[in-house]
Amino acid sequence: MKRHLFALSIMLLSLGHSLSANVVSRRAVMVPRRGDHKCTVQVNVDGTAEVEIRGDTAELRTLSGQDAFWHRFECTALMPHRAADFRLVSISGRGAVSLLRDPRTSHGSAVVRVDDPKPGRGVYTFDLVWRGSPSPGWTPAPPAPSPPSFAVQACQDAVSDRLRQFGYPTASFGRIDPPNGRPEWITGVVTARRRSLNAPFSYSCFVDFRSGRVRSVDVQRQ
Repeated sequence: MKRHLFALSIMLLSLGHSLSANVVSRRAVMVPRRGDHKCTVQVNVDGTAEVEIRGDTAELRTLSGQDAFWHRFECTALMPHRAADFRLVSISGRGAVSLLRDPRTSHGSAVVRVDDPKPGRGVYTFDLVWRGSPSPGWTPAPPAPSPPSFAVQACQDAVSDRLRQFGYPTASFGRIDPPNGRPEWITGVVTARRRSLNAPFSYSCFVDFRSGRVRSVDVQRQ
């Protein structure tokens, strides 16, 4: 009887662990270019997460903490099975980013682990860079449609309000990232100013494109 109860508890523990891992898939925005190839990833993490890229598709897997989510995923070519000088380049983020799996030794699958050690969410940007030709049969995906201007304005007004609550009265907005499979979401970067201090932030808004109403807004210091 004890043996059966022990086996049942192990099974439930394993099931709970598998259910707790949130996985969000995303298709890359393909941006052809000459020379070295790369995939650029930007994710929002609170805890630990892994990004697995195969071909032009990636999965963002939350291992601990709050659910991680995507900001950006762009590639100049499909993730290669064979390439020269494959490497991870960490661009921004307050924690550790490490390459767990190299596509040259794992049948074209690259896995990057992000460890965010501090309370709250952190934004991480990194490149996977390699030399070599695009895979045969590759064709660029059509560009994602831009969000309507009234929705962008509503989002940026909400972000400016949030920054004023943080004590930053002035905001200068930079790029807007492609929606990339997340309809009615607007993400981008903004520089906020307080006296002589300039601080970079990333933001994301969920906007009802029919009414222009901002349903949620998230602003994070980079």
